[in-house]
Amino acid sequence: MENEVIAEWTPEPHHEAFSGVLNGGIIGAILDCHSNWTAAWALMEKNKETTPPCTVTADYAIKLLRPTPTQNKVFLSAKVLEIKDSLAVIEATLTVNGKICATCRGTFVAVKPGHPAYHRW
Repeated sequence: MENEVIAEWTPEPHHEAFSGVLNGGIIGAILDCHSNWTAAWALMEKNKETTPPCTVTADYAIKLLRPTPTQNKVFLSAKVLEIKDSLAVIEATLTVNGKICATCRGTFVAVKPGHPAYHRW
């Protein structure tokens, strides 16, 4: 199993905190989402399933390292640091113009039927 999931995204003006700079809440949301999908994919691969499990964020922390410009594409990269049972710890980065602008580390868990988030996405 490969250990990294990558994506690119193009911000629009309504994603800005102020002219030319991405909003910190948007940064947190896309890193959380990208990390969550990385966890779901990794758990699916680990358990040799054909569909990803429903996963939720147990915890995550964002570090905003520099202003994130919105004039170019944003690149997301996430990798598995730890995986066991129904839990994955993920580390992710958000990069623009070759510079890391933000990082994330989080724990994501698979949930079962009866959980409010089960099959919500």
